[in-house]
Amino acid sequence: MKNQSFLYRFLVRWIVCSLGLWIAAGLLGSNISYEGSLWTIIWSGFALAIVNAILRPIIVVFSLPAILVTLGLFMVVINGFMVFLVSKFTALHVNNFWIAILAGMIIGLVNYLVTAILENRK
Repeated sequence: MKNQSFLYRFLVRWIVCSLGLWIAAGLLGSNISYEGSLWTIIWSGFALAIVNAILRPIIVVFSLPAILVTLGLFMVVINGFMVFLVSKFTALHVNNFWIAILAGMIIGLVNYLVTAILENRK
């Protein structure tokens, strides 16, 4: 994925974020609701991809001391914060911050698996 265009990488991230949200909603049951519409998941995935592309790098830089002290585990909290932030601006509903952290972990796992599959294809 390193030699691909920005648009291709963004579209892959959008699809992966949407897939991760859908899987997280299925695994976490009633703690994440999306009004039964797959379009809600798709647009929430788009919002999550935008937030991850623009806001996440800024937050990572400012929280670098916490990331270093916790040996990278604070990234789980940052991922959860991104999901929680997206849930405030879209029709996706996350019950609380801890559920958002679990959803962020699931989305991160899906992202890792899809990236590993795409890189092994080459």
